[in-house]
Amino acid sequence: MAAKAEKDPKTGKWFIQYRYTNWQGNRKKSTKRGFATKREAEEWLWQFLVNQQADFNMLFEDFLKIYYADMETRLREHTMRTKRYIIDLKVLPYFGKLKMNEIKAPEIRKWQNELIQQGYAPTYLKTINNQVAALFNYAVKYYDLPNNPCRKAGSMGKSNADEMQFWTRQEFSDFVDSIMNKHQSYMAFMTLYWTGMRLGELLALTVGDVDFEKRTISISKSYQRLSGKDIITEPKTPKSKRIVTIPQFLVIDLQDYISGIYQPESKDRLFPITKYYLEHEMQRGIKESGVKRIRLHDLRHSHASMLVEMGFSPLEIANRLGHEKIETTLNTYSHLYPDKQEKLADRLDTEYKEGL
Repeated sequence: MAAKAEKDPKTGKWFIQYRYTNWQGNRKKSTKRGFATKREAEEWLWQFLVNQQADFNMLFEDFLKIYYADMETRLREHTMRTKRYIIDLKVLPYFGKLKMNEIKAPEIRKWQNELIQQGYAPTYLKTINNQVAALFNYAVKYYDLPNNPCRKAGSMGKSNADEMQFWTRQEFSDFVDSIMNKHQSYMAFMTLYWTGMRLGELLALTVGDVDFEKRTISISKSYQRLSGKDIITEPKTPKSKRIVTIPQFLVIDLQDYISGIYQPESKDRLFPITKYYLEHEMQRGIKESGVKRIRLHDLRHSHASMLVEMGFSPLEIANRLGHEKIETTLNTYSHLYPDKQEKLADRLDTEYKEGL
């Protein structure tokens, strides 16, 4: 297609005339005016043609721009922000440079398998998969992609979470005592249990993220493996970026641990290990201590259940765990609160009687 950007001598602005075939197969001629520079005019035309043609020899990352532009006018701001966050973090790094017509069921399943191996909760895996399926459904419905590869690949994850498993304070104590012979393992599990952070957040921590004077750990990134490579990304949700205050005993333990690292630099990973290493260590500790078997992610639930038992509110727990919405906290841990409501009612009853 021939097109040339020209400058309007009267206005000093650039314009571009062009012919194109739209996605319905109709030939069109048009002019677009008002550009400040020639480059701006040419970039606009390139994006316009991508939007019109969508022939699926285009890259996934280019079609994603079309999808986002359309969805932004139809979805609420929060919903759109969540969609962008999930796709940009968990989908775009894998499929971005592939052509749309190259993404078949085997590619979808390979991507699913990599995410499953990261140890994410089944409900989160289902959410990610739904976003990808929705994007390909959009391509099928509005741009005549022959089929949605997600349908043939099948889904991943679950809509409803399994019954929650967690350790009591005593069970964790028995477990962690059994792995004290490996200091790195001991400190990794102590940090997970006493902060409630996600595994990916732990593995992305650097030495500089720990502030001993303020007794805080700054959580601003997440670790994952994609296509066999270690990658540091944004955390799970925007509110996952947070500063967690830690108890004094954990400050002392972390100081001792870091002092044993050879010439530690601020940007060095605090725990340069993998999920697979920690899974192995967890199984070793479970076998030696005799505590019930749980997953690595359940250490996060263990921390939350401890906070519930200590009387902290759902809002306080949501902020500490980095939940995007307090509803997430309530939906996940509401079953731990019934007796707390009874205690609350009893205290109100006492308060009333004392006022008589």
